[in-house]
Amino acid sequence: MIEKEDHLTEILIGCSKMHRASQKLLYQKFYSYGMSICLRYADTRDDAAVILNDGFMKIFKNISQFDLSKSFKPWFRKVMINTAINHYHEKQRQIQAEELEKADKEANVEKIISGISYDEIISLLQKLSPAYRTVFNLHVIEGYTHEEIASMLGISVGTSKSNLSKAKEALRKILSDFFEVDYV
Repeated sequence: MIEKEDHLTEILIGCSKMHRASQKLLYQKFYSYGMSICLRYADTRDDAAVILNDGFMKIFKNISQFDLSKSFKPWFRKVMINTAINHYHEKQRQIQAEELEKADKEANVEKIISGISYDEIISLLQKLSPAYRTVFNLHVIEGYTHEEIASMLGISVGTSKSNLSKAKEALRKILSDFFEVDYV
């Protein structure tokens, strides 16, 4: 047991001197343990690998702060958990930023659409194909369900949904061309 600890101490001293061979040995020795920690915090195995590698980079950068008279494993574990938590916070910030961006785009579209006259809206809707325009009007303007639209037009519910989706996409393009800006 003491021989194992002495070997680990040699590896850690080598890592503090930035010896690549020592860093490789430490990585190989603690890879499985570190991955088992990271997998519990990550969404996917790839995410866990990113967390693990970031954790090892922190360990290699801050190894001089480690007290060699203490056990390495708890310190290693703490670094991996903190790295996983940092990744979680970063992911949450990214999700919030994406939601804010999406809300901002939707608000801009609503603001611009509210500035369009009724006649302009009608002329834009008339640029849709008859099938798209009919489903769009029935669903969005009149409030019919896809089942009701399918029954009224003699089409499948899937076709009704598809036509609505394609109508919305076509309207985004038409609006983009109309205002010469990209809203998508």
